[in-house]
Amino acid sequence: MSDAQHSADHQKEHDSLIKTPNQLIAVVVAAFVVPVIAIILLVKNVGTDARAGAGTEAMSTEAIALRIQPVGRVQIKLAGGPLRSGEEVFKAQCGACHAAGLAGAPKFADAPAWAPRLKSGYDALLTSALKGKNAMSPQGGGEFNDTEIGRAVVYMANAAGGTFAEPKAPAAAASAP
Repeated sequence: MSDAQHSADHQKEHDSLIKTPNQLIAVVVAAFVVPVIAIILLVKNVGTDARAGAGTEAMSTEAIALRIQPVGRVQIKLAGGPLRSGEEVFKAQCGACHAAGLAGAPKFADAPAWAPRLKSGYDALLTSALKGKNAMSPQGGGEFNDTEIGRAVVYMANAAGGTFAEPKAPAAAASAP
């Protein structure tokens, strides 16, 4: 091979597609603009559409409100409100164990189970209810005052054959001078 032919082959290998300065500027600008436009289109398509499917309700107004609600609430219970009946207290607190006889509790209206307890009298039953006995916690674990607990004791005892009178509401305390 001659040097001229070798030089021509070598020149063809190194020829560039960019032959003028204007072409060079156009290629450089396109190298920056095309990726930026592609990124903008991807972000717009992926980031802002509302999706449907499992787990997508996490950003709904209701879900956000549920997540940021207060952990606890303060409830002020005013003294002197109406007293609840023995049946109401039984259903709310005592019935959980006494209805089914759980943890050794005598079943409601089970006369043989209540007979020895009825013999001990109302005061002994009330003391057991207020201070707790065996698996039963004090006041049955509830939020009731002593009179309401006494009414529940009378309700359960009388259902099993007792003849106790329901305790009356305590007299209003004298106002402070």
